[in-house]
Amino acid sequence: MTNEETIGKLTEMRLTAMAAAFRQQIDDPATANLSFEERLGLLTDIEWNSRKNNRLKRLVKKAQFDQPQAHVGDINYTTPRKLDRSQLLTLASCHYIVGRHNIIIMGAAGSGKSYIACALGMEACKQLYSVRYIRLPDLLVELAMARGDGSYKRVMKQYQKINLLILDEWMLVSLKESEARDLLEIIHSRHKRSSTIFCSQFAPAGWHAKIGEATLADAILDRIVHDSYTIEIHSSASDPSMREVYGINH
Repeated sequence: MTNEETIGKLTEMRLTAMAAAFRQQIDDPATANLSFEERLGLLTDIEWNSRKNNRLKRLVKKAQFDQPQAHVGDINYTTPRKLDRSQLLTLASCHYIVGRHNIIIMGAAGSGKSYIACALGMEACKQLYSVRYIRLPDLLVELAMARGDGSYKRVMKQYQKINLLILDEWMLVSLKESEARDLLEIIHSRHKRSSTIFCSQFAPAGWHAKIGEATLADAILDRIVHDSYTIEIHSSASDPSMREVYGINH
């Protein structure tokens, strides 16, 4: 079998990175000094890295991050914010996802909640976990539409399967009873099976009134609060908005 035939078969098997690397090895005289095992190892590494990078790109695209540029290394730790660097670095390792725990990020509007959530979501993607970012108002509209067009069970199942769900603008406004029931379905289905990040301007004590119906509120909070890590971002009216610090235009 000729080298061109080998490259053709690698391409046909969709091992395109390996095929390109093999052609480079053929054209590079220095590779002649390598053993068969070393050359095969290099080709395998290149194909493996290519596939991992492509999968990462797909995961990031599917996550629909509000701030895809967010990075844990760029989180602002200035003194007034009182962020615990060691806590955030530990969370960036994604052990909370392995343990099926949640994260509650609290802070005023513009304090950088979404940025931190997206940064942690990016780290989850790098470890090849499925992630989805969505604002709670958008999720509630999506679920209401799904109930109307008969796709409710399918949509619910999609949210159940996501390794890390990021819910931004959590409990920003009061819920209708139907919305609270939809949320309970999602929270219950994910409880101790997957992880969720909740970004809210309010502490959990204030969620109860936003949910409204007491029984539903108790059920939702019981499945969140006792199984979550908490990040509280401190700020004052004189502090600059993190949207400006991070260069966010919305």
